[in-house]
Amino acid sequence: MRKGRTVTHASRQPPSDVKNDRALVNRSGYAAPFYGESSMVMYRTDLFDKAGLKMPEKPTWDFVIDAAKKLTDKNAGVYGICLRGKAGWGENMAFLSAMANSYGARWFDEKWVPQFNTPEWKTTLTTYVNLMKDAGPPGASSNGFNENLALFNAGKCAMWIDATVAASFVTNPKDSKVADKVGFALAPNTGLGKNANWLWAWNLAIPAGSKKAEAAEKFIAWATSKDYTKLVASKEGWANVPPGTRTSLYQNPEYLKVAPFAKLTLASIDAADPNKPTVKPVPYVGVQYAAIPEFQGIGTQVGQQFSAALSGSMTVDAALTAAQSVTEREMKRAGYIK
Repeated sequence: MRKGRTVTHASRQPPSDVKNDRALVNRSGYAAPFYGESSMVMYRTDLFDKAGLKMPEKPTWDFVIDAAKKLTDKNAGVYGICLRGKAGWGENMAFLSAMANSYGARWFDEKWVPQFNTPEWKTTLTTYVNLMKDAGPPGASSNGFNENLALFNAGKCAMWIDATVAASFVTNPKDSKVADKVGFALAPNTGLGKNANWLWAWNLAIPAGSKKAEAAEKFIAWATSKDYTKLVASKEGWANVPPGTRTSLYQNPEYLKVAPFAKLTLASIDAADPNKPTVKPVPYVGVQYAAIPEFQGIGTQVGQQFSAALSGSMTVDAALTAAQSVTEREMKRAGYIK
């Protein structure tokens, strides 16, 4: 969606420009998005009202940190904020990479040299660890998307910053105890021009060696069509149709009527730029990841260090040193740096 800005698979070079707003492209292929997402703040309007707080549409990290501390009531089992802590390139590092972007940090400089030994990364990780210690739930280093979703739906989180696709889950009265008490805002910023939100899509593509290419093409066309959207709406309701893939969905009055999160979802997707993910120039494409083949392995190893810092088994400084070391080693092995 949105001019094909999402990267479909690893490439050391930025993707070609795409004029078709439904095609996602890089140098070797195309894929159609089945659903797309960014990330945003989901928060409890009743708890904010009770505390006399008002969530800005574009909150800063300073506001979020202050509000999280004020909204924490550990005796009542309510925590000011829930964030990913489970180790993994697509778990805690998805969140932390996006957060780091808003603090001006980056994975690599223009020459592919890892940047975990910079003040920006230290500020990011220190802020995250301290925030979770002060206002996060116990055992946060084991919590990923699903665990935090369960906590939020059970009324245990005053705020949760995660995938925009979760908005339909937390507002579904069948699953959420707080469905009618949820508000939305853009992911936080620090005033440097970048929000802490990512960009991701699950895509459908046809392998070059497929013997059923024609049938696969028909299936993809159907599964990403307006008719498919209408079919899902007839079965599950408009609030639960695949988001983030068709601009027409965000102009559909039936969807807008039941999706109070639609405007912020679209704004969040539009705010993320995988070609310019952070404040400083970078050689890679990707907001919450770097689109190179080595990233999954590197990202998971770094995620393990940062999860250890969150659990308290490692200091922030030690985690950053380890992250720098392992990333340098892998980047040298892959030939990016000497």
